Amino acid sequence: MGSSPYSPDASHTPESTGPAERGPDSGPDYGPGATLAEPSTPAGRDGLAALLARPEKAVVALDFDGTLAEIVADPEQARAHPGAVPALARLAPKVGHVAVITGRPAGVAVRYGGFAGVDALAHLVVLGHYGAERWDAVSSTVHAPAPHPGVSAVRAELPGYLDRFGAWQGTWIEEKGQAVAVHTRRATDPQAAFDSLREPLATLAARHGLVLEPGRMVLELRPPGMDKGVALAEYVREVGAETVLYAGDDLGDLPAYAAVEKLRSDGLAGLLVCSGSTEVTELADRADLLLPGPSAVVAFLAALADAM
Repeated sequence: MGSSPYSPDASHTPESTGPAERGPDSGPDYGPGATLAEPSTPAGRDGLAALLARPEKAVVALDFDGTLAEIVADPEQARAHPGAVPALARLAPKVGHVAVITGRPAGVAVRYGGFAGVDALAHLVVLGHYGAERWDAVSSTVHAPAPHPGVSAVRAELPGYLDRFGAWQGTWIEEKGQAVAVHTRRATDPQAAFDSLREPLATLAARHGLVLEPGRMVLELRPPGMDKGVALAEYVREVGAETVLYAGDDLGDLPAYAAVEKLRSDGLAGLLVCSGSTEVTELADRADLLLPGPSAVVAFLAALADAM
């Protein structure tokens, strides 16, 4: 892997990373003293108990979009929930390791999350592009592989390819460096556009040695061999953790769920958290703890810090 220094662009950081003011209908409390939600499964309760008993041997791993940040029509406008950094800053010094695992480029997630330059997050790791890229707060450096040649080929072919398959008005392409994504959320009929493009884009991806990663109204064409499950399992082994918490919201998080389930079978404790939505239900069916979106995830992280 190559490496490059990374300095956050102030124009991309949230206007505020402090706790938001609460009104009577402002959602979950993510300030000090928030109530710690209880998992609904025995394995989840065991995982939470193990995390609280030996937090220094735990990994807390979190997806970004849909988990720490709300899903928005334009992904370039996504920013971490205003309580996310304060909650993580309270939690990180109390646990062994905190990682953000995302399909975004690592540097973009750092900017949009506002994670750089926060003293309490001095050991945060961001695994971008499903683990192919890595940013460490201790060095503020992104390590990334050379681009896959198939990504350049797909990037050049994709606009005409979409026209040929009748992509609906509003469908658009996102350049992600190590991948290319086709978004349908702003199409005339987002779900119909998603469904009609899924098979043709899988064929295009395979022709160029890539894989198709479906998500919440997005179809991403990316290199094979790495997913969030591989990234999470490798990181857990690297740091020698005994307990792992993973929180996610989308289909791309299913491999991480499978990794936690495998780690449980190997004797580690694990807690699976779902940031729920009506768009994706597969994670909710397998989660130990279902939370209604990023605000509730942030509240849980804050309460978890208080419980230690």
